Amino acid sequence: MLRPIFLFLAAMLLFSPTAARSAPPLKDMIGQMLLVGFRGLDVSENSSIMQDIRERNLGGVLLFDYDVGLDIPKRNIESPGQVRSLVQKLKRAAGTPLLVAIDVEGGRINRLKPEYGFPDTLSAQSLGEQNDPEATRAQGKSIARTLLKLGITMDLAPVVDLNTNPDNPAIGRLERSFSADPSVVTTQAKAFIRGLHGMNILSCLKHFPGHGSSYNDSHLGLTDITSTWTPTELIPYRTLIASGVVDAIMTGHLFNETLDPVFPATLSFKTMTGLLREKLGYQGVIISDDMQMKAITNSYGLENAIFLAINAGVDMLIFGNNLVYDPDIVSKAVTMITRMVDEGRLTPQRIKESYTRIMDLKNGMNR
Repeated sequence: MLRPIFLFLAAMLLFSPTAARSAPPLKDMIGQMLLVGFRGLDVSENSSIMQDIRERNLGGVLLFDYDVGLDIPKRNIESPGQVRSLVQKLKRAAGTPLLVAIDVEGGRINRLKPEYGFPDTLSAQSLGEQNDPEATRAQGKSIARTLLKLGITMDLAPVVDLNTNPDNPAIGRLERSFSADPSVVTTQAKAFIRGLHGMNILSCLKHFPGHGSSYNDSHLGLTDITSTWTPTELIPYRTLIASGVVDAIMTGHLFNETLDPVFPATLSFKTMTGLLREKLGYQGVIISDDMQMKAITNSYGLENAIFLAINAGVDMLIFGNNLVYDPDIVSKAVTMITRMVDEGRLTPQRIKESYTRIMDLKNGMNR
């Protein structure tokens, strides 16, 4: 009789509310805050990304089709079968469910291109011009079906930037915006998200607080939107947050003196916490844009940028490892963040806040 009683008591302890609330070690929570790119159509058990997943509890990986640093067209994507096998190996190595993310907005911004054997897609601009929510939902669901078959769990889309400057090199010229009209953008984005959710794929709005009015590209340097940005660009965020469909929001490396006279949005407490969380009421995961973009690297050191982003309210830091490549970036980032906590610059509670949001997001993968 002792063995059944012992097993019953052990199960009660394991699933008790106290046990459910207990947090893992600090290092494991920090690892969940990183979303990282890597090289290779395949991975070995000893590759750096597999070690990061196993040993550093890496939160997520980001897939690309083109390797910018090497200037070659094959980085992680060659064919459906190859991607499926790659993702399976990555996910099997994870003790905590792994977020596998990719950019499939539609049109030119699509890592799963037809030449690799994937379905063709329409750009957001084309969908916005049609302004047929059902057609947009259908494309979202079609994209989600493709991602589901591959084991990919998050689409870094839709873009909810307003197309206020059609000559914008980062948004307008690439047809990434649904419309200049915030109501069209909101309706189309919501339809696209519902399409993704129909196949249990997570979405991510971008680029907060609005990249559509800019005249330059934050990949290449500081993007100042002080004179072009208007509060109208917040309408899609406010409406979608209130509707309850938002899984995550990506920041833009955008400087706006009216929002923060010192820091760009990703590093700005006033913008991330004051505006997005407190004024717009968003309590979900905030994901940085790539921390290796020149808008960040040209002006801030790695450790300072990481500190400022987390202090601002960012939960997951993207290191695409594509504009520049550092196979040790996860180890470096975990070490730096751990030191910040040890030195009292960041509190354990701040890390736990992000960890809790991230785990809630990952629970959405089983929606």
